[in-house]
Amino acid sequence: MKKLIYLLLLLPALAFQSCMQKSGASDSSLSATEFAAKIKDLPNALIIDVRTPDEFSEGHIEKATNIDWNGQQFDEQLAGLDKNEPVFVYCLSGGRSGAAASKMRSDGFKQVYELEGGMMKWRAAHLPEAAGTVKKSMGMSQAEFDAMLASDKLTLVDFYADWCAPCQKMKPFLEEIAAERKADVKVLRINADDNEALCQALEIESLPVLMIYNKQKQTFSHIGYLSKEELIKELHP
Repeated sequence: MKKLIYLLLLLPALAFQSCMQKSGASDSSLSATEFAAKIKDLPNALIIDVRTPDEFSEGHIEKATNIDWNGQQFDEQLAGLDKNEPVFVYCLSGGRSGAAASKMRSDGFKQVYELEGGMMKWRAAHLPEAAGTVKKSMGMSQAEFDAMLASDKLTLVDFYADWCAPCQKMKPFLEEIAAERKADVKVLRINADDNEALCQALEIESLPVLMIYNKQKQTFSHIGYLSKEELIKELHP
């Protein structure tokens, strides 16, 4: 019921935003380079990183403040901010920051700028990043990944993250495929958060990403949710 009430309250704001965009107002969802340029134009604006503290500690945009979208104090921390001042919001790939930005606008924030594609797009554009407070492992190398593709079986690769809802929705049937097709399909699940260097090398900028390899040659790639039935159709030699 609370979600329904929140949605009903949100609809007028979304309608207003849509009208503003149609009337020629600038889009508040910015590419990585546009986001960086806007930060330079508004050097005193607050930059909010809505990822988890662990993600934030591994590297973030300079001068960003960490307010975890999934944290229990998000609403409380948001309430202490000046709604009349511009705010920049980002996460890893854009999902959490999009939800946070929508809530902020519905709560009365006047200027909310989102980083389209999140830190994945920021890093892909080779933009500066503040060093983390902990040493971060870059994870699997390209050479190690290529070695794992050396198989007589088809290799189904799933790039995912624990916070990614579509990723978690696909996890059960990916495990089913791994068991049902173990004779001819090798399922390789790779956590994008733990393998930043590999994601950059393969230009993975959104999640989830599914890939199929046959004898180390990629035969299929898909970004976003895919049903088990649709995926099985692609699993042929």
